Order: sequence, then structure tokens, then C-alpha cells
Amino acid sequence: MEFSIKPLTPGRNACGCSVAGVYAGRKLSEAAVALDRAAKGYLQRLLERGDMEGKLGSTLLLHDVPGIASARLLLVGLGPQDEFGEKQFTRAVAAAVGAIAATGTADAELHLAELSAGRRDIEWRMMQAACAARVAVYRFEQMKSKPAKDAPALRRVVLSVKSQKDAKTAARGLARGLALAHGIGLARDLGNLPGNVCTPSHLADRAHELAKHYRMKIQVLERADMAKLGMNTLLSVAAGSSQPPKLIVLEYRAGPKTGKPVVLVGKGVTFDTGGISLKPAPEMDEMKYDMSGAGSVLGTLKAVAEMKLPVNVIGIIPATENMPGSRATKPGDIITSMSGQTVEILNTDAEGRLVLCDALTYAERLKPRAVVDIATLTGACVIALGGVRSGMFSSDDALAQALGAAGDSSLDLCWRMPLDDEYAEGLKTHFADVANVAGRAGGAITAAKFLQRFAGKFPWAHLDIAGTAWKSGAAKGATGRPVPLLVDFLLSQVQPARAPAKTRTPKAGARSRA
Repeated sequence: MEFSIKPLTPGRNACGCSVAGVYAGRKLSEAAVALDRAAKGYLQRLLERGDMEGKLGSTLLLHDVPGIASARLLLVGLGPQDEFGEKQFTRAVAAAVGAIAATGTADAELHLAELSAGRRDIEWRMMQAACAARVAVYRFEQMKSKPAKDAPALRRVVLSVKSQKDAKTAARGLARGLALAHGIGLARDLGNLPGNVCTPSHLADRAHELAKHYRMKIQVLERADMAKLGMNTLLSVAAGSSQPPKLIVLEYRAGPKTGKPVVLVGKGVTFDTGGISLKPAPEMDEMKYDMSGAGSVLGTLKAVAEMKLPVNVIGIIPATENMPGSRATKPGDIITSMSGQTVEILNTDAEGRLVLCDALTYAERLKPRAVVDIATLTGACVIALGGVRSGMFSSDDALAQALGAAGDSSLDLCWRMPLDDEYAEGLKTHFADVANVAGRAGGAITAAKFLQRFAGKFPWAHLDIAGTAWKSGAAKGATGRPVPLLVDFLLSQVQPARAPAKTRTPKAGARSRA
């Protein structure tokens, strides 16, 4: 899909479909007013007749509107004007692109990026518009013998700006929006692949591809390497699988040479049966998504590399399957972690914290500025927060505040959860330093308390994405979250805060290809 930026000229350009907004109460946006003027009041008459109220996300498709050069005109509802902000903006763009794609048109002109969305500037609006447009037409068809016949035909999108002076800033936003969409797309593709394809070795291969394309440094530790380092809790999860585990370390260094890196640790359990503590059969197929933390790390690094952000970021991915078998770890086994702490494994289905704890210990040698681990860790977090917000735990208030702000800015929301010491009481055991599970109460918190034991020497945060990494039901599939949150967080680390990277951006009228 190609994107370009042009000054606002509603109705004058021949294309498959033009898009403009309508606020609740049948109030036309600025672009829609210009279109209505060209159509000699045709749109206003339709609204007065009750054809559209302006409800957020609603659409009305019109054909051959008099005075307008485009073959179609799509009106998209924006909701109440006094409530129109970031969420409403992205929802309107997604609704518009989805409706356009269904028409079969090859090109479209969107008069939405110029809308005022709270206090957001044109760069943010353009970034979100480009990303939302690209994500709206995402389809996963890699495993089908033939592509779907109703695949979107949309190939070219023009995003309008109010004036030429906005074009340079808008172009930077467009470039960043496409980079973000590419990162989200990678995370979704990896999550949607079946477990027999997306193995630990496959994740390592994809990491190698990123390293080669973007000139990153990569190291992949094999089973023998991990054993030599004493990463026994990670290896205990891999014990029942014939698939070799991998510890992937991918380094993007474009910041100051002496600058300490932000380390992202992504859980990469490519299929989770629960091990000896076998999961029930219903919906077990969704355990292919248990590597979504790893996917989000690779997606974030791809987006950051495309944006050429001047930051230092290292991704660590402990990758393995969790399978039952004659060599699998048994409930009651005691394992010595890389940190030297012993862990009594009471439930082999609480494996994510076992692969992460060794990875967190490994992260210490990288002298990190901060460490954020990302994992589909607990069903308890789904019960607590549903699919709206990821659970966020942190031992560092400044880091927690930065992640929360990034979630709000990117609309990839998280919610800070408690880490009171009392929650660790349930992890006590007579037989080892710590048990890998406590009782059912506060399960997401006790899991985070377990991880905290291995992250005491650097600012640390944990994102539990079990409720946000994928959707079930009719919309089943990976979401790509929390790539937007992580990218926004890294953007905020650029000094001065959120300063644009020195990248070559397209001029107004130039094209960017998604």
C-alpha cells in the first residue's frame, strides 16, 4: 500500500473514494463542509433527511456525488465534537479504511489527519492515521493455499494536510506510522503462525533476518551455552520438547556509544501444553500465542530500526516449547536458576516465569538502564483487566510513569498493579528458596513478585499481556500489542524528549510504501 501527503483540496481530485468526517448532531467537519459546497448542499440535505447521525465509527457510502471528482464519497462518524480526541481519531480512521477496503476501490483520499484530536499535533495524527490505515487491512494468509477472493484491493492512500507548511512534519509522522505498522505486522504474523512453524528455531531465524537487514548485532545461545551459564530454569521448561531451545540476544545500538541500553525481555514459549501439568484441551490451540512477548520484542526492534531512532535497545528472547514427555520437569522438582536461587516447581504450567527469570539474570551483564519484560504470563491478569489494558508491574516509579504515559499516548493502554511485599508470602516453600506458584488469589501479582526476585539490580518493569496479545472468537488473531506502547516508550527516551530522529522524510506529494 502506497501513502502520500497532499494539501487539503476536498472533492477536486479524481480517485476511487474520498473520505470526510461528520460529528454527532449531523455537523460536518471542515473538509466535509468544502465537499458539501462543491456538491451544492447535497451532503447537508442527506444529513437533514436522517441518513447519518455522526455516531463514532459509523459510515455512509455515496456514489457519484455531484460536483465531486471522486467516484465515491465516504462519510465517517466522529462522535460529539467536544469529545473528539485521540481514541476517537484512530477509531474513525480504522472504520473509514475498513469501509473503503470493502468497496474494492484501489485508491482513496482521506480528509481526516487534519482534524483536531485533543492536543495532538499533525505528526502524531499522521503517524496514527498511517498506522491505523495499514493495520485495518491486515490479513494473515501465509498458511492458505490460495488467497481469499475478497482481499482488499486498496493500494494507494492520500492523507491530506491543511497547508504546505505542515507537510514536512506530517511526512515524518507518516514514515513513523508506517514503521510502527510494520512492527505490529511482524508481531501479528509471528503470533498467528502455528506452533509447528513458529518454533524457537524459527524465532531465531527471523531475528537473524532483522539483524542482517538493519545491521544489528545478534547472538543465539544454544542448549549447551545455556547449560554452561547455569540457565537451568529455562532448560527445565525445554526438557520435554524435541525442539531445541534458543536464547536470542538482538542488539540495536544507534544511541550514544557509552549510553546504557534499554533491555526488552520477551517470553518466547512457542507452544505451551502446560507440560506435565497438562492444560485442558478446549482452546489449547491458542497457546501458540504464548510467544507474543517475543513477537512484540522483534516487532518493536523492527519499528525502531525503520525509524532510525537514536537509542540503544537490546532484545532478549528465551525461546522454547513446554511439552510433556519422559524427560519433562515434574511437579515437585527443584531447579537451581542462573542467579543461584533454587526454585521448587509446583506447577509446570507456570513456565513463563521460569524462562524469564534466567533471562532477567542474563540481562544484568548488559548493564541496562532499564529492563522491561513482556509476557503472556497469567490468566489471572485476564480476569483482572480483560482485554483492554495490559497489566504493568514495576519496582521503579519513574519507569512505571514512563510506561503508563507511553500507553496513554499510543492508545495501547496498561494499568499499574501493586507489588506489596505481602504478596510474596504465598511463594514460600519448605524445600527451596522459592516456589514457582502461590495460591489462586492475586495470581498475576504473585507471578510478578516471583520475577522481581531476579530483577533487583536495575530499574525493572513487567508487562503481563495475557489479555491483550490476542483475541478469541470471531476476531481471533494476534493484536501486535504492546508494540505501540514499547515504541512510544522508546520514542520518549530520545533526548530531548520525543525529538524527531534525523531521517530523510518524503516531501509533500511524495510516496511512501507500506
